[in-house]
Amino acid sequence: MVHQMIPPGSILGILGGGQLGRMTALAAANLGYRAHIFAPEKDSPASNVAWRFTCADYNDQQALEAFAANVDSITVEFENVPEAALTLLAELKPARPNSRALATAQDRLVEKKYLESVGFKAAPFQAVDGPEDISKALEVFGSPIILKTRRFGYDGKGQVKITSSSDVKAAWAELGQSPSIAEGFVNFTREISVITARDIMGKIKSYPAVENRHENHILRQTIAPAAELGKLAEEAEYLASQAIKGLDMVGLLAIEMFVTDDHQLIVNEMAPRPHNSGHWTMDFAATCQFEQLVRCAMGLPLGSTQILRPAEMTNILGDEVNEWPKLLADPNVHLHLYGKAEARTGRKMGHWNKAQ
Repeated sequence: MVHQMIPPGSILGILGGGQLGRMTALAAANLGYRAHIFAPEKDSPASNVAWRFTCADYNDQQALEAFAANVDSITVEFENVPEAALTLLAELKPARPNSRALATAQDRLVEKKYLESVGFKAAPFQAVDGPEDISKALEVFGSPIILKTRRFGYDGKGQVKITSSSDVKAAWAELGQSPSIAEGFVNFTREISVITARDIMGKIKSYPAVENRHENHILRQTIAPAAELGKLAEEAEYLASQAIKGLDMVGLLAIEMFVTDDHQLIVNEMAPRPHNSGHWTMDFAATCQFEQLVRCAMGLPLGSTQILRPAEMTNILGDEVNEWPKLLADPNVHLHLYGKAEARTGRKMGHWNKAQ
């Protein structure tokens, strides 16, 4: 098959209107492309910087077909776009990533099994379809366990910690009695992540492994690169490359992992899109993750993933966005705001990057 680069002046279609889509659209503009956003939300961060915006439901076939007719290639900014929508679009225009990558990331059980199949180690897990499965997991894995919905969980939502059998019924009710997964608890020293990219020719490049620090299940800070990982950094990058290759996907794949007390890697989850832990690349990598995604989607060669300087990224949450004058006054801070109209507790309103 002959792969062609899509020239500047063409249109990149982006499914999703959040901040990741916004930053992808801006990166597309820097390479001479126009961005067409497709999202159900009327006033989204991405739509405010896009060349064109289609506000429609992801299940609206007529709107999807019209969108495809207006773009040259299609990508996603979040993984919960319905698989059927991307499958339909892929029949009309190049879709990068593919629907298999979405389907795998959308279901925690499918995701865990896939990641194990390419060499990752995972915490012990089992499918949960009722309270009796939770009780069995407690018995087999020991206490505590983490119960997570199989679909639509993020930033700690859709999960609950269970320490005893008396918690089982309440936990099952809290998650809406929806299909779930039970995981054994992992004692870990820190969380790291790797973002890897694969182009249309199958070439793969990874950004250095980074350390992620959370508050209330929300990413607060990323340190790039992660310190003192030794050979685990190479292992993490290798496994990430195996995962993106196994999905035969073109685009970005982010994989979160835990580092255990005995220096082992335990995989947490994956996302076939740009990732919060890669925002440092906007100012401190040779090619930022958003430009890298545009390159993948438009059939261009991958950019360098070299880190220019050790850096840290800090998320701006909720009302902290009001501190923008102070952040701008710091000559060492690179400020990135997302243009969201309302600041809510825990909502990501922007981020800032700074050299370490």
